[in-house]
Amino acid sequence: MQHVRFSCHQAPVQKLGDSKMTLSPKFRVASIQSSSILQLSTESQLIAGGGPLIPGLPDDVALDCLLRLPVESHPSCRVVCKRWHLLLGTKERFFSRRKELGYQDPWLFICTYQKCTSKIQWQVLDLTNLSWHTIPLMPCKERICPHGFRCISTPQEGTLFVFGGMASDLDTPLNLVLKYEIHKNRWSVMNKMTTARSFFACGIIDGMVYVAGGNSSDLFELESADVLDPIKGSWQPIASMGVNMACYDAAVHNGKLLVTEGWLWPFLFSPRGQVYDPRLNCWETMSANLREGWTGLSAVVDGHLFVVSEHERMKLKVYDVKTDSWEVVAGSPVPEQIRKPFSVNSTDSRIFVVGCNLHVAIGHMRKLHLKCSSGKDWCFFVEWKIVNAPKTLCGWSPASSQVLFG
Repeated sequence: MQHVRFSCHQAPVQKLGDSKMTLSPKFRVASIQSSSILQLSTESQLIAGGGPLIPGLPDDVALDCLLRLPVESHPSCRVVCKRWHLLLGTKERFFSRRKELGYQDPWLFICTYQKCTSKIQWQVLDLTNLSWHTIPLMPCKERICPHGFRCISTPQEGTLFVFGGMASDLDTPLNLVLKYEIHKNRWSVMNKMTTARSFFACGIIDGMVYVAGGNSSDLFELESADVLDPIKGSWQPIASMGVNMACYDAAVHNGKLLVTEGWLWPFLFSPRGQVYDPRLNCWETMSANLREGWTGLSAVVDGHLFVVSEHERMKLKVYDVKTDSWEVVAGSPVPEQIRKPFSVNSTDSRIFVVGCNLHVAIGHMRKLHLKCSSGKDWCFFVEWKIVNAPKTLCGWSPASSQVLFG
């Protein structure tokens, strides 16, 4: 069966008796295949729907309102009418529409686990509405340990990567690579790492993903390093670290990848640390003051390296490159409600510390410019705000946290 479309088109006038004469009505009939009618996009259906999205408001204003609804309210909102259901029916549709219209709000993605069951689930905190939702489970064939893999993100693109890890049943490192895209709300499997790794360093510099060190399949520490081009999906080796080392924490600072193994009980030996410069493709030893003062998980804010210390009442410290020293940030320590284990991330001038039961401390940073004889030009001050997680998340702990925009 064919559908027809009418169009206003005046055909040339033919003389009576002309052999080329055809019927030339004012409206010309054109055939359209049924499939093109059936493949109307959700966008078209949304526009062609019945009444207004919100009575009394233009549709563009109403759409702006609906695209700001907390995700947790979508199940109740999409039963209002067909047009609301088309927009809020799936997270993929919701976030795709937000991307098309240029929304760039921050969302805190937290990889969480239950110690008693080893279950892993990504929880998402809407940093605008302070509401929670989940995303699909990672497509892992093996049952993985929640501590060995590494997560990084390209925040402005709304993309999250998961690398490596360890099979929880066999204590065997993995070479898996997964990618999550917020506007698609789904995971995809990328080309595997050339070397299986767990507890390794990972960071993004100029759009390229660098991995280094970690534990190998025979549980020996690695010195090798590789780089991934996320667009091409290809891996290439880079200069070796020069030292076999598993990673406690890593950060990208001033265009370089900083890797530390952290302090190990009983604290008899100074921790090792390496610094990679991708422009020169070479490693150098981290300064003693930098690696010895690196006593917790890190975040970079306004070009400065911060650490939430695990050993000094969870105070926030900042590293001064000029003096090669650490200083305690003015303000109170991380609130006592945030208990270990915790994860740390940042965006703009805020630091996020996620603790046990997924309570989140948000540290608002202020950089104060100084005029004093000591020669110091600035200092930082932090104010903390607590976001308590719902009781349903009691018993969950964070393994990693990343900020995405979408």
